Amino acid sequence: MTSQIVYQGSLRTEALHLQSGTRIETDAPTDNQGKGERFSPTDLVATALGSCMMTIMGIKARDLQLDLTGTRLEIQKHMASDPRRISGVDVVIHFPPGLVVDEKQKTILKNAALTCPVAKSLEPAIVQAVSFHWPA
Repeated sequence: MTSQIVYQGSLRTEALHLQSGTRIETDAPTDNQGKGERFSPTDLVATALGSCMMTIMGIKARDLQLDLTGTRLEIQKHMASDPRRISGVDVVIHFPPGLVVDEKQKTILKNAALTCPVAKSLEPAIVQAVSFHWPA
């Protein structure tokens, strides 16, 4: 088993990652009757996409002997209604100043991000707009 989730009331949940003991709380968002004081479940889906992209790029970067420390991802989730669902996720990836990468390495890192397990697990109707900002 990966995790255990307990409903806390007031549209809040607490998830326990069984291997590490790490906990995450979620709230329903304010536009869906919630308090919006924590990540919403759909926020976690969008955030998981970015984390997965960064993790897989990190693996490839290590293989390429590149250090991606300081790379920053910005995530913007878009919602649709009827039915309420994630319709798109914008991912903007900013690589740190001083990172030196050639075109082949850029292609490898881009491919790693775009083919990470979460990206490949999301419904194809969810638009994944990803932009890469390399240091000058």
